[in-house]
Amino acid sequence: MTASSGLGTAHLATPELLRSVFRRHAAGVAVITAPGPRPVGFTATSLTSVAAEPPVVSFGIGTGSSSWPVVAEAEYVGVHILGEHQRELAGTFARSGADRFAPPTRWRTGPEGVPLLDGVLAWLVCRVVARVPAGDHRIVLAEAVAGDPAGAGRPLLYHQGRFNGLRD
Repeated sequence: MTASSGLGTAHLATPELLRSVFRRHAAGVAVITAPGPRPVGFTATSLTSVAAEPPVVSFGIGTGSSSWPVVAEAEYVGVHILGEHQRELAGTFARSGADRFAPPTRWRTGPEGVPLLDGVLAWLVCRVVARVPAGDHRIVLAEAVAGDPAGAGRPLLYHQGRFNGLRD
């Protein structure tokens, strides 16, 4: 590598390197919920559309997450696309130890008993079809069975460790 190549200096791959690289990647913000003895949920920036036929999405969840024991057993999950007006909600579902479903969080029980958050841009209820080991995480594959894309607003993004809105 040379300085004129524009590639910079290579670093050994470490967890911190991966975090540093992905801080530069803007990602949409979703909240994943699951029914259980008490509903659980967490903020995710790893949501991906996997296939249209059948309609399958994926997301990652750490096995050390307080939500993992319920998600590990859940037959159905909720996927919520957050709007830029929902920064506080994203923060609540990202914060460890928070009572995520207490006021001011507004939610209701949806299809298959899945907790659905109010005011989101779009939501899906999905049937879990696989949980794939990936280091200290699991990649969950889930097939959409119901949803609503009709929420109003612009998407919430996560970049450089902060929640942001789109700029024109």
